[in-house]
Amino acid sequence: MPPNLNVLLRSRSLKLRLVVPDLGAPRLEEPISWVHSSDLEDPTPFLDSGQLLLTDGTQFPAEGEFRKGYEQYVRRLVDHGIVGLGFATQVVHGTLPTGLEEACRGQGLPLVEVPDRTPFIAIIRTVADYLAREEHARAEWSLQAQRAISRAALRPDGLTSILGELERQLHSWVALYDAAGNYVRMPRNRPIPSQIAPEVTAKVRSALDLGTRSASHLNVGGQSVTLQTLGRKDNLRGALVLGAIEPLDPARADIVNSVIGLASLALEQARTLDTARRHLRAGVFEQLLAGSTDVALRTARQVWGQLPRDPLLVTVSRQESPAPNLLEALELLADDHRGAVFYALQGQVLVILAGRAHQEKVFELLGRHGAACGVSAEATMDGLPGALEEATRALRRAAELGRTVVEFAELSEGGMLGLLREEKAGPVARGLLQPLISHDAAEQTELLETVREWFANNCVWDKTARRMGVHRHTLRNRIDAAGRILGLNLDSMQDRLELYAAVQFLE
Repeated sequence: MPPNLNVLLRSRSLKLRLVVPDLGAPRLEEPISWVHSSDLEDPTPFLDSGQLLLTDGTQFPAEGEFRKGYEQYVRRLVDHGIVGLGFATQVVHGTLPTGLEEACRGQGLPLVEVPDRTPFIAIIRTVADYLAREEHARAEWSLQAQRAISRAALRPDGLTSILGELERQLHSWVALYDAAGNYVRMPRNRPIPSQIAPEVTAKVRSALDLGTRSASHLNVGGQSVTLQTLGRKDNLRGALVLGAIEPLDPARADIVNSVIGLASLALEQARTLDTARRHLRAGVFEQLLAGSTDVALRTARQVWGQLPRDPLLVTVSRQESPAPNLLEALELLADDHRGAVFYALQGQVLVILAGRAHQEKVFELLGRHGAACGVSAEATMDGLPGALEEATRALRRAAELGRTVVEFAELSEGGMLGLLREEKAGPVARGLLQPLISHDAAEQTELLETVREWFANNCVWDKTARRMGVHRHTLRNRIDAAGRILGLNLDSMQDRLELYAAVQFLE
């Protein structure tokens, strides 16, 4: 710690006398950054906050003529952040001016009497020596801490040891977060204080969601918190958070920066392995689609422990470029659930397999990264190709509606006709019925309406004729005419179904 007034007052060689305030006052513990001497009426342009000012009072006239001037002089020093004033007696003034003492006492500025046998240079040298010792001790500590961090990096559990050593050196807690913004628990690490843990996690996730390297110093619950994202730009690997009671000094900041560099390097070294795993995932998924389930399961057991069990859901998301950290977050989600969640990347299509119990986690993760998705109905691994097609249809529907999630069950509620309608069958239906529509417009007939009514009454002739108020033979002639115009034989079930579907889709 830098020296303070109490340090100088305890020095027998300086023989300083405290005038204001009383001994034990908190202001006497304020650190002194340097000592400056000046006899100017306003020395503040040449001073920095945190300094001790020495003066022999040449600038002060006789006591009775300057009482108000003392107040203004002290006010300038206090406003500038001066930690104390040393006044030399028996040089210009035989005693300490009463007005100066009253002004210092009234405005809370520590005042020290410097006897005539104590030169200012002695005070300056004392502070300079103290600061030099502090600087040397800080440099020695920094060197030893750097060595300890380097030794920790050579241990088998390098990253864990590095963070544990950082906590020991700084006497503070250190937290590591993964790419998804989840707190990574490590042996021997101090936990984040429970009262600020939710807010710290929220700030980490906000920083990671930006997808860029960043460093910030925050005040959370009265603690100074340093947050640094790890990894490369637009491909973050996590975040390091350091909590401390006081802001970091330069030496401690250097240690933190060293740890950030080592942690980033350790995480980057895992990138090649992650890429290989993703290629392996794509290969396993191709095997599943091809029906080679046994081969895929044997591979998965060796690498991930298992694959999702039946019944499972297939989730599909498509983006021109995956959201920052989405793949890393999926890898962590899959690891956390020991293979109960599986994902594979096929070009720009992201496919996720999971059981119903884990699907909410999948939705939460995709939602955090702004990825729209389509979800299949429950299926077995053997039915994976069909489930993939269902999820793809649901994703297309999500894009049309501007929604984040669409499940295939929503499309299938209308049965086969509902599915065909989702496939944009309307234009096809209009094309098939256009000859009939044109005939009705040209000849002022109502053949299309007759066909619609006939289907509405389940193609029962008598019932339809009664509802339309025509003879059953007239109805039959109209239906036959509609069939001839459309080129359909409506006595045939196939042609009748085709016309029925076209009428439904036209509506």
